[in-house]
Amino acid sequence: MRSFWHTFFCIVYETTNRRTEMFKTIVNIIKKMFKKVKSNRGNSLAEFAITTAMMATLATTAAPKFGQVGAGAKEKKTIANIDKILTVANNYYNQTLSEEGKGRFPGQEKYDVAVGGIDLAEGASTDETLEAYLETILDQKASYTSDLAEFVYVFSTAVDDDDALQGGWMNLESSVAFDGNAEVGALDFKQDFGNQGISSPFQDGSYAYLVIPGSGSGTDAQAPVMVVVDTENPAKLFKTLVP
Repeated sequence: MRSFWHTFFCIVYETTNRRTEMFKTIVNIIKKMFKKVKSNRGNSLAEFAITTAMMATLATTAAPKFGQVGAGAKEKKTIANIDKILTVANNYYNQTLSEEGKGRFPGQEKYDVAVGGIDLAEGASTDETLEAYLETILDQKASYTSDLAEFVYVFSTAVDDDDALQGGWMNLESSVAFDGNAEVGALDFKQDFGNQGISSPFQDGSYAYLVIPGSGSGTDAQAPVMVVVDTENPAKLFKTLVP
């Protein structure tokens, strides 16, 4: 009896303590327990019933926990991916700053040209426009089904981009647009990533960005700013780059 329960708790601890997927973990526990029960002929029907009940309780209580762990890991992964995109964009900005006198981001023909659908209102500065956009517009876009037409894809140039389709770098169910500027940012990004892209860890996710133009002149000049999102949940999964 003591050996049976000792084995039970050892299996539960050993298996659930690992970072495996929720269902794989629970299925493995159940398989091991049934094998153990079958191999112990001295176990009573009552013990088997108790074990089954405990496994059902474990499954129902562990499922939400494992789901939270999985979602949290994906969020960390996608933020890390966004950081990589911003690093490439920052390097591009610094290079053009050195070569042209004013920095710009991939997709910008000049530092004061927008990428995507967010431009400057008359008399508005870059900083003011960014703040208003984040607080009143992006904050409302919590899904890939939201209106994301102001964004363009980081790694896709067109709806029939075979590389992007095969690599999962875009989600055609979203309303994200494609860069129509003469300077196509997706080409620059893919080149800097070794002619590759990055796919989101989320099933409905993909990476998109926009650039709010630089503004002002002289001591009042403000550099352009970039916003990169994962379309899974743009309101939550985003970062900005202000040079």
